[in-house]
Amino acid sequence: MKIRITWPAGQLTATLDDTPSAAALMAALPIDATAHTWGEEVYFDTGLSPALEPDARQVVDAGTVAFWPPGNALALPYGPTPISEGDEPRLASPCNVLGRIDGDPRALATVRSGDPIRIEQA
Repeated sequence: MKIRITWPAGQLTATLDDTPSAAALMAALPIDATAHTWGEEVYFDTGLSPALEPDARQVVDAGTVAFWPPGNALALPYGPTPISEGDEPRLASPCNVLGRIDGDPRALATVRSGDPIRIEQA
């Protein structure tokens, strides 16, 4: 499953794994939202509320596509966040891992808080 994420200064694609949260996201597409940033992470409300999955993680790799259940949000870390230890991307709390960004996740550095952001099937 592939998604495209677009914002005023760029776009990227991501490949999603076969997980319950990824299936819920795909079924809800397209989604238009307002981007927020937290350190080197972009996140935004999806309006979805999937449960925390058994393999949820707080520390992930840069470029992970994650779902943050407490915020009903997709979380896209591309580097350290304010609570990271070193260079690791550490999310606010455990998140469901949905997949991985294709290519360089640092493209997300051009997203500004308040930017319109859209997710659709690629």
